[in-house]
Amino acid sequence: MNGRSARPDALGARLKAYEGRAAAAAGAGRDPVNAPMIRHWCEAMGDTNPAYRGPDAVAPPTMLQAWTMGGLSGHADRTGAYDELLGLLDESGCTSVVATDCEQEYLRPLRPGDEVTFDAVIESVSDRKTTKLGTGYFVTTRMDVRVADELVGTHRFRILKYAPAPRRPPAARPGRPRPVVNRDNAGFWQGVAEHRLLIQRCTGCGTLRHPWLPGCNACGCLEWDTLEASGAGTVYSYVVMHHPPFPAFDPPYAVGLIELAEGVRMVSNVVGVPYDKVRIGLPVRVEFLSHEDDEGALVLPVFRAVEGERRPGESTASGE
Repeated sequence: MNGRSARPDALGARLKAYEGRAAAAAGAGRDPVNAPMIRHWCEAMGDTNPAYRGPDAVAPPTMLQAWTMGGLSGHADRTGAYDELLGLLDESGCTSVVATDCEQEYLRPLRPGDEVTFDAVIESVSDRKTTKLGTGYFVTTRMDVRVADELVGTHRFRILKYAPAPRRPPAARPGRPRPVVNRDNAGFWQGVAEHRLLIQRCTGCGTLRHPWLPGCNACGCLEWDTLEASGAGTVYSYVVMHHPPFPAFDPPYAVGLIELAEGVRMVSNVVGVPYDKVRIGLPVRVEFLSHEDDEGALVLPVFRAVEGERRPGESTASGE
């Protein structure tokens, strides 16, 4: 999040004094690195990389923080300095908090049986910032993760502690939120603008993937092309959104995880049927909706319920 810096203030000077002090000391992972947790992580992420299975398995690098988390019982290793810092912010009116970003560096793979220890430091406290959420301070901590005396990774975590800005009633109904388009997914959104639903396909092993990624999770290949989806699919899972309300939408409405006929899944709205009639297995077909706002045209894929249509791959009793 970007924000404006205010002039240095007395509180800011007090907060800066906490830079370099320990946020956690002599912490230890509650469990050794282990295969069941790796398996659960890979299943949740849909990561089929063979490096994470078998007798020579390593843990996915992005699990680094998982081995240091305290769970529901909390963080017994957290220092008084970090609690004091948060207490000062609370007393100043910065009672709200939002996580803004994290950065991780991996120095060597973790393997089942490794027992991790960690220390954390309050690396920086920003000057006072004014953001859309409110005015406050960014606090960055850095955790060093070790196995024995070997540094295996670092984890930087940044939060914004802020005093919420006063809510103002919107002058007009806002437009639909626009997707974040970057160099990895620009091809997908270009296809949507042309009313084409494009799926990435690895040219190394042929695996299809969505959302779009710079490389293949199955074989690691960085080369890919695209396959145009038929648009047919079924509701694999769904939720009905009631809260929090967003001015661009009229709750309640259904958000579905759609399994396309080609096998990949994507999240989108389910339309053409009342929200309370959406069911797992409901046949749907892609439809492209155009919206106009101050920023111009916006095309989004949604999935319309199709009555009487068979699920992809489903045959009739006669075998047709």
